[in-house]
Amino acid sequence: MTKPLAGLFKARHKDAARPALYARSMRLCGEHLAAQETGGSGGSEGSGATAAQVRLTRAIGAFATSLDSPAADPFDALLQVGERALEAGGEHGPGLALGLAESATRIRERSKGAWRLRGLALDLLGRGDEALRCYERYATLLDHGGRPTPEVARRMDTLRRRRACLDEALALFPETETETGTGTGSALRDLLQEPTGVPATPATTAVLAPRLAAYVRERVAEHGPGEPAVRRLLALYGRYSRLVEQPAVSDPLLGGTTPVGVAGLRGLVAGRTVCVVSNAGDVAESGLGAEIDGYDLVVRCDTFRIRAEGTGGRTGLHAVTLRGDRPWEGPAWTSRAGVRLVFGDPAAGWRRATRERLAPGAQEHVGDASLRRPLGDPALLGEDGWGTATTTAFTVLRLLDFLDASPRLDLVGFTLPGRLRPREAEWVLDRATHVDDSKMRIALR
Repeated sequence: MTKPLAGLFKARHKDAARPALYARSMRLCGEHLAAQETGGSGGSEGSGATAAQVRLTRAIGAFATSLDSPAADPFDALLQVGERALEAGGEHGPGLALGLAESATRIRERSKGAWRLRGLALDLLGRGDEALRCYERYATLLDHGGRPTPEVARRMDTLRRRRACLDEALALFPETETETGTGTGSALRDLLQEPTGVPATPATTAVLAPRLAAYVRERVAEHGPGEPAVRRLLALYGRYSRLVEQPAVSDPLLGGTTPVGVAGLRGLVAGRTVCVVSNAGDVAESGLGAEIDGYDLVVRCDTFRIRAEGTGGRTGLHAVTLRGDRPWEGPAWTSRAGVRLVFGDPAAGWRRATRERLAPGAQEHVGDASLRRPLGDPALLGEDGWGTATTTAFTVLRLLDFLDASPRLDLVGFTLPGRLRPREAEWVLDRATHVDDSKMRIALR
């Protein structure tokens, strides 16, 4: 009976600790809201808050309500607050997320979501080694040998590569430690050691990067740039710096994907009949699949579903428009396409989204930065007034019309009002050469 009783007492001890952990989490939320109000940075809907801050405030409210509801599970609400804190970012968001994740991993030690949240928060705070340990814990908890989310898998790969750069850099010059154990080499080694308690100086990226830079400068001054070990050290420093700025890409060539610019895209569509297909349900039920597949190039937009008898089964070009504050967090574009065009602004968000959401082998060609905003780019169409809310279908149609390389350019499924924005529909109908409602077809050539 000893072991069962020991297990029972342990379980009761955990149950007794949970209210205190939830109370701690609620206190962290209250302190966060108080700091936001005092700082004037917007902690509520009426104080100039961003959309992410408003979502965080609402999540905190839902968490507070769940604590007083016997039927509710406050754990999920706690994790939701942590996710919203990461989205809000800023000076305090990651710290709040970490505090909540620490409570969550103590409440449920085998919660995948809690360990993932803790890793993301530590990662955002620049505490890479700690983040990697949390990511690895999350990965071990996945059922049936499941794989981590693509985001976590990329971060794990990046953090491992960064740590490998640091370890190899220090191994190149083991003699740099003095008898007293001082110097940049010793300082770096101390930071990279497994923590035995609360370190005096956390091994964050903000601390490690300048220490590594100083270490590199000292080795160059001591041995000269011609020394083979110094050349290797410089290469490692460059790799580490790139990995700090951007996450690693497991397949930089994306399975053989070829980037194309404006001229390359024109060459790919030249002389080919083209149709842009709507994602509307009546197209899927239309029975037009064979006619759609009869075009040389079938264009689909955003998130689409194939029902071959109505929509056709081929996708020659897939166009997608980035939306929201964090467009790189959407699902990967895994549907097969000959060409994939990603429209989006600003450039930094577009670069990150294409790095993180393009799937290796899912496309043969991908549009480069010259095609990311064709309507407003003065080097391309440069047309004012369309704004950022333009539909993807119209953006790709206007681009293909501008290239003027296709003998036939049709829209399928856009004859009904509301499928295009009013100004877009007006532009299309002003230039249409034929409209066939029975086939839901608008011809521009």
